[in-house]
Amino acid sequence: MGAFKAYDFRGIFGKDFDLDTVYRFGYFLPSLLHADKVLVGRDMRLSTPKLFEALALGITDAGADVYDMGLTTTPMVYYFTAHHHFDASVMITASHNPKEYNGLKVSTTDALPVGFDTGLGELERCIKEEAVIVSSQHGKVIPYDVKDEYLAFQSQYHHDLSGLNMVMDCSNGMASILVKEIFGNAPHYLFDTLDGSFPNHEANPLELENIVALQEKVRETHADIGIIFDGDADRVMFVDEHGDFIPPDLIIAVLGHFFIEEKGYEGKVIQDIRTSKSVAEYIEKLGREVEIWRVGRAYAAMKLREIDGAFGGEYAGHYYFRDFFYSDSAMIASQVALYVFDKMKKVGISVSQLIGNIRQYANSGEINFTIEDKAGAMEAVKNYCCEQETPVKVMDFDGYRLEFADWWFNIRPSNTEPYLRLLMEARTQAMLEEKYNMIAGVLKEYMVG
Repeated sequence: MGAFKAYDFRGIFGKDFDLDTVYRFGYFLPSLLHADKVLVGRDMRLSTPKLFEALALGITDAGADVYDMGLTTTPMVYYFTAHHHFDASVMITASHNPKEYNGLKVSTTDALPVGFDTGLGELERCIKEEAVIVSSQHGKVIPYDVKDEYLAFQSQYHHDLSGLNMVMDCSNGMASILVKEIFGNAPHYLFDTLDGSFPNHEANPLELENIVALQEKVRETHADIGIIFDGDADRVMFVDEHGDFIPPDLIIAVLGHFFIEEKGYEGKVIQDIRTSKSVAEYIEKLGREVEIWRVGRAYAAMKLREIDGAFGGEYAGHYYFRDFFYSDSAMIASQVALYVFDKMKKVGISVSQLIGNIRQYANSGEINFTIEDKAGAMEAVKNYCCEQETPVKVMDFDGYRLEFADWWFNIRPSNTEPYLRLLMEARTQAMLEEKYNMIAGVLKEYMVG
């Protein structure tokens, strides 16, 4: 059962899981979530049709009905789970992973995420240990086309962007089914046809080789902004007018101009533990506080709901909205960010200038260290750094985030790989290099190979 992860069920199809596992997943899911109907959406991956058949057969053999959305984005599943009052939904996708991967993202009432600790662990036990007894009252597969309703919902974020020269890369993924109906024909589109073999680049915008075509097109067309979506269109990232990649966490600050400055939304803003300190400082200037929390939708969506926050985001390009059932939506994020960029352009501020106004620190990006004793290495780094300088703030979830007067770092373990992930910021590049060398020296004693 190598496909069960902290946040979802995902792996290489045929290696980490098979169709029988997917069938049993579908069979036990309705009873786990007390649902007599299950909403199911799916992406365009080559293995997805087979997974849908197995999942739907399992659900209907359990006596529940499948409401089949067909090809859809992940946020569409979240929206209709909550808006149409489903107690269980599944999105068949492996998001940004390579083509041989696939998986299942599960949500429950109000689009609350179901992770390993909130249901998937019990589901794994059932799949391993429990018997399948086909229900005498077989469920049905019911077509459920709600795309027009979703586009109507999205229209509230529509603005005239005709003054903005845009390039939009859909990564041959699920954004392709929505972008032209939301943004029209004005953008220069790249890879806007569905293709689960990802013939142009993988659907992970955080890997810089996957944004090269976008960067080149932005420079070629002298565009103001470039936009790229991941495979299931729950994440969006941007490059500026020079083709330079914009760290996704900085877009949280950009969104503040709309939700705080223009709309006056009350409540805190969520950021994850890796997010630049620049974001909190910028949001505070706009008049709101920031709440730092754990990485991943399973945590971010729950925390935003708990505090009734205005909106939030993550280093990985997820953006969460109170108006979207506290879930993430790349389409809302892209429409709002583009509106802000367009508004700034009208007063002579380019995308790179706005981002430059936000960014106040030298940033290392996330660096992986191959380490088996992750807990021991984290403790060693924390203790050594605290001996050298007294931190002004210590956070001990998702590893550690230690903030000092002029620099900070987050060190956190990977859930699935023998990696420690380190991210650092400092007031100057020279200080960043000095502090990185200090921490790397501690970690060297723990590194494998």
